[in-house]
Amino acid sequence: MTRRLSRETLIKWAPLLVLIALVIFFTALNPTFFSQRNFARIAIAAAPALMVAVGVTFIIVMGSIDLSMEGTVSLTAVAFAFIFAYLGGSLAPSGWVAIPLVLLLGGLIGLLNGLVHVKLKIPSFMASLAMGFVGTGAAILLTGGDIVKVSDATFRGLLTVRWLGFPLMVYIAAFFLLVAWFIQTHTTLGRNFYAVGGGEDLAHASGLNVTRVRVTGFALAGIFYAIAAILVVARIGQAESVTGANFMFVSITSVVVGGVALWGGIGGVWNALVGVLIVNVIDNGMVVIGLPDFIQDGMLGLLVILAVVLSTDRKMLSFVK
Repeated sequence: MTRRLSRETLIKWAPLLVLIALVIFFTALNPTFFSQRNFARIAIAAAPALMVAVGVTFIIVMGSIDLSMEGTVSLTAVAFAFIFAYLGGSLAPSGWVAIPLVLLLGGLIGLLNGLVHVKLKIPSFMASLAMGFVGTGAAILLTGGDIVKVSDATFRGLLTVRWLGFPLMVYIAAFFLLVAWFIQTHTTLGRNFYAVGGGEDLAHASGLNVTRVRVTGFALAGIFYAIAAILVVARIGQAESVTGANFMFVSITSVVVGGVALWGGIGGVWNALVGVLIVNVIDNGMVVIGLPDFIQDGMLGLLVILAVVLSTDRKMLSFVK
């Protein structure tokens, strides 16, 4: 019992300890790492990635996996840029309408993703990967491979306007993180995610509509991917067919490293936050101390392996539904 308790304690606190150790390590190598300006850089890079990681956390908690984030982010970013331009290219008086419309689009993409998965009985990783390709293809079709600029000063204020040294987009990401936490812990839907992840057969037996829960989870994830897309457009001032590139690697790595169990039922959005910070601290720290990208990727790969080894019961032969 003591051994099991110590293992569970290690799994619970290891990601946070790794994050603290990384901050100390990079600060020791280069004291400029530990500065408000550098922490702001990390937060800016982490904000969109956090929204994607939060979305995929809901899916992984259910015991499934979602690989559609790159296509969804690209398509919703491009759609936002086009709708925003069509409505005048400024938040006032009507450009703001592009935001709820794109969140709705993200939810619809996620809804379709979930329906393909559960209605056609296709494994979630295959269904979502295919939908991701569809999203990227649609973004290419809409843009013709071109870049769509978004230069409205008010909208770009999400990056340029700062409070306490951090841009507004960081606070927006923090707000939606709290929304996700509320959904996870204080709603029936959030509890149902854990019920499905903890055992689908048992959830069925208890009268839970597992199909509805899964589809709703994918739709919710799509909304968070759309939030990420809007934040990316605000950060770089443009949208294109590759806007969502690399989010698959970053989000899945972050969630796993942060301590969300791949077989479902364990972890949550705070784990996603810690994982995203770990990935972005490594990314930023490598730049600060002047090490090449391949070493960064190697470190992330080792952390993923370590996280899975520590948290996975190898007696379980299959844990992704």
